[in-house]
Formats: sequence, C-alpha cells, structure tokens
Amino acid sequence: MLPSLFISHGSPMLALDPGASGPALARLAAELPTPRAILVVSAHWESPELYVTSSARPETWHDFHGFPDELYTLHYPAPGHPQLAQEVVEHLKVVGLHAQLDPQRPLDHGAWVPLSLMYPQAEIPVVQLSLPSRQGPALQTQIGLALAGLREDGVLLIGSGSITHNLGELDWHAGPEVITPWAQAFRDWMVTTLERDDETALHDYRRQAPAAARNHPSDEHLLPLFFARGAGGTFKVEHSGFTLGALGMDIYSFA
Repeated sequence: MLPSLFISHGSPMLALDPGASGPALARLAAELPTPRAILVVSAHWESPELYVTSSARPETWHDFHGFPDELYTLHYPAPGHPQLAQEVVEHLKVVGLHAQLDPQRPLDHGAWVPLSLMYPQAEIPVVQLSLPSRQGPALQTQIGLALAGLREDGVLLIGSGSITHNLGELDWHAGPEVITPWAQAFRDWMVTTLERDDETALHDYRRQAPAAARNHPSDEHLLPLFFARGAGGTFKVEHSGFTLGALGMDIYSFA
C-alpha cells in the first residue's frame, strides 16, 4: 500500500535548481509502487470551502512572479482524473464534508514542481484538493482520515507545503549549511511530536511549538502536513534540510 507524503516544496526554483531535494524526491518515487493517480493538497490553493479539480487535462499554472524566464517555459502535462475527483467528493460526503468539483482550476506550483522531480514523464493522473486554511489543522486531519482508504486503491496522497515558511526572514545568500536556530528548533519540535504521535500537541502547535508564529506567520504551508498525517500511518523522515537559512525542505512519509 502506498504511504501518504508531506513534501516541503520550497521556492518554485526547485524545478530548475532542485538541490538535495531533487534526488530525495526521485529516490522516493523510485522506491514506491507506481500510483494509479496522485491527489495533492497544496498550500497554494486556499479556499473557504472544499473544491476538487475535475479537468481531464489540467493546465500548468505559473502562479508566481519575478523568476527567470526559463521557469515559465516549464510545463507538467499530466492528465487529470475526473473519476477520482468524484470519488474524493463521495468519500468526503460520508464524513459530512461537502466538496465541489472545479473543472477549470490548473495545477499550481505546489503540485507540479515537486511532481516534476518525482515523476518527470507526467504520465500519472493528478487531482488537487483545495485547502480551507482558515479552518485549521483539525479539519485537515479529518480530511486525511476520510481519504486514507484511497491509498489501498493505488492513489498517492501528498500534502505539499513547507515545514517552515517565513519568507520575510530568509537569507537569500545563505548556503545549505546555514540553519537559523529558531527554524531548527521548530522543525525539531515538529519531528519529535510527530514521532510520539501527539495529535493534541500537533493541533495546538501555534501555542506549544517554539517560535511557531515566526516560522509560520500564517498556517497555509504547514496545514498540508496534517492532511498527510491524517491519511497515513507510521511517521518517517525521508529527507531533511534547509535552504536560505530558514526555509525547511523536509519530506515525510506516513506508511
């Protein structure tokens, strides 16, 4: 059975300059059974309600500005999967959650950038589920639990965000050996708390974790972690590291 994954996707430049994350993502994909489809919850699709992409051919969205021209030439032409989108809606309905199909939404960079490093042939169908970010971690855990059964049916469930995400305090000249202490402390607390599977503390991370608001001025990049945890089983660190001093690049599996 496939695990669920949490992927720190970093900057969109990951697609051109994957650093240590690229080999880690490629290795992970090679070790996993080939999915029949992939479902992604991305930090970059915040919404008041739940939506699921239902296009048979989702476009690649370059939802960012100010990067090199080469980045805007990249495309990830993976097919969609309208049937899976409907399955997701039905699974959520069982637990009292209403989701709507969205036939127009393209794949944002939280989905296509890491997938381009995992499955560069873009042959596996991809569906995205939106992130009602104002409703907090508990909802994402519930959604993950509701969709966990899809793992047994060959669907790879991915939460794509970042274990730390304060763009205002990044050091744009720092190498990978530079790690800001407050970012390291937060990351270490999260790993320790995930290892002991303390859901109460995890859901209350903004009060209990060190420098939580500094690492995550807003919730959206950490919330996909709760989706992945809810959908999966035993926690494992697949890759760890930082870029730009304080941008965590960890990858976790829940098998």
